[in-house]
Amino acid sequence: MRTISQVAELTGISTRTLQYYDEIGLLKPSELTESGYRLYDDEALQKLQQILFFKELGFKLKEIKEILQKPDFDRIKAFKRQKELLLLKRNRTDKLIQLLSRLEKGEQCMSFKEFDLSDYITALEDFKNNSTDDVIKHWGSIENFDMFIQKIKDDEAEVAKLAIQQFGSIEKYTEAMKHNLEHFSKLMETQLTEEVKEIGKQSDILYGRLAANLSEDVSSPNIQSIVDELLQLVQKNSANVSLDKSYINVLIDTYSSDYIKSMTDSQYGKGASDYIVKAFRYYSENNVSENN
Repeated sequence: MRTISQVAELTGISTRTLQYYDEIGLLKPSELTESGYRLYDDEALQKLQQILFFKELGFKLKEIKEILQKPDFDRIKAFKRQKELLLLKRNRTDKLIQLLSRLEKGEQCMSFKEFDLSDYITALEDFKNNSTDDVIKHWGSIENFDMFIQKIKDDEAEVAKLAIQQFGSIEKYTEAMKHNLEHFSKLMETQLTEEVKEIGKQSDILYGRLAANLSEDVSSPNIQSIVDELLQLVQKNSANVSLDKSYINVLIDTYSSDYIKSMTDSQYGKGASDYIVKAFRYYSENNVSENN
């Protein structure tokens, strides 16, 4: 057992903060002495470690408390998710450091104003904070949604390029996305039109064919033909989509995310998502120019 002062010294967290965590029910002491002093065992310290990782990733105390109180909370699984999020965060920081190194050397770099998705990212954060139930229902967990946001941050330039292609400007894209988030529940509950249902059915059939034999080389004419059919289906029903490398990279990133990967493997079989990613990547590298 450690006293609150010993825990503060070990972790660098003030005793007042630990007292506050106790008051809000986030981290209760393991025992209280007869004099009322707080004592913490190893299990409490492990929980505190978990809390600190979530805080480092930008989670609010209320969110952390809700996550830790879930009956199905898995400590090891949470550590894996936290590691993934921190790696994404590190990659973004590395990119910024690389940019600063180039600037230090006097290299001329383009303006990033047209690739600024900060308003959209802020809208996603607000949606997460104000519509927690919807986030969990449709993304599986707050952690999955945070990974989705982080992925947008890491691939901001490519996402922005695609947004400009589809909507004409970042402002129009952000406005449309904000509207969708504000009416998210209603949009999700709205019955799909027969036309959209048919497109979804065609897409499912093509993905099913693509993942039917995971032992087949993704470079085979058969597999690449199916990929081409899928992309042509997208372009046919989305007039503003340009099938260049940036768009295909967005698809690759989508099927690489844990949330989509889990759903894809569940629908088409284990390993399907990784196979689809490889097929798209081969197509992009061998059949598509930078600007198509």
